[in-house]
Amino acid sequence: MERQTIGVNNQDIATYVWGDPTRQPYALLVHGWSSFGLRFLPWVGRLREAGLAIVTFDQPGHGFSTGEQCTLPDFVQTIHAIGRRYGHPRLAIGHSLGGAALVLAQAEEWQAERVVAIAPPASMEAAAERFMRFVKLGPHLLEGFLGWHERATGVKVRDLDVRPHLRTLGQPCLIVHDLDDFEVPWGEGELYAYHWHSARLLTTQGLGHHKVLDAPEVIDAVLAFTRGERVGERIVGSLNLSLVLG
Repeated sequence: MERQTIGVNNQDIATYVWGDPTRQPYALLVHGWSSFGLRFLPWVGRLREAGLAIVTFDQPGHGFSTGEQCTLPDFVQTIHAIGRRYGHPRLAIGHSLGGAALVLAQAEEWQAERVVAIAPPASMEAAAERFMRFVKLGPHLLEGFLGWHERATGVKVRDLDVRPHLRTLGQPCLIVHDLDDFEVPWGEGELYAYHWHSARLLTTQGLGHHKVLDAPEVIDAVLAFTRGERVGERIVGSLNLSLVLG
């Protein structure tokens, strides 16, 4: 592994690189909130065996990157900066908020050939409400937080809902979500698979929000998806009564 640093919005972003992503097809790995790039170490050996170079990194204010605060727009901007440095990845994997940011980062000028989103939140406003409950802040403070976010980033939290964006995407995607995820409900992963017409949903149980990231069976499934095999289920139907087709 080679440790590198790139500048993004006046911050030094720590990157971790295996192989040569400028010459080889590469996998981009995007961590979630309060995590770090090397959280993906259990993936490295398997991805390298599959012939992929690897790039992961610490988001601003995380790991060895500089910065004192970080928002979802910062997550997206950093992904775009990494993309400009290394090009279009063969595979991109994001966990939790990193999965949502990875999806929002997909655009005409930069996109992954295949996307894997593990336990991704769909509604950022709902995610903010869950976080405030977790840190025991009263619900009356939510509007103040939403106002701060808009002043700090120029973006309304409500405009970061991924569902309208999902309908514009066409590359293959695998959503992985655990039924026992108490941080991001399984239903949010189902929404991804419903609105992204080329996505499939792989449901696990008993892994929760964190163990799902490096469970051997999840890594096996993602590698099968990378090879073009059918993994997970296609979600169609109404949002109130989904019909799952194999």
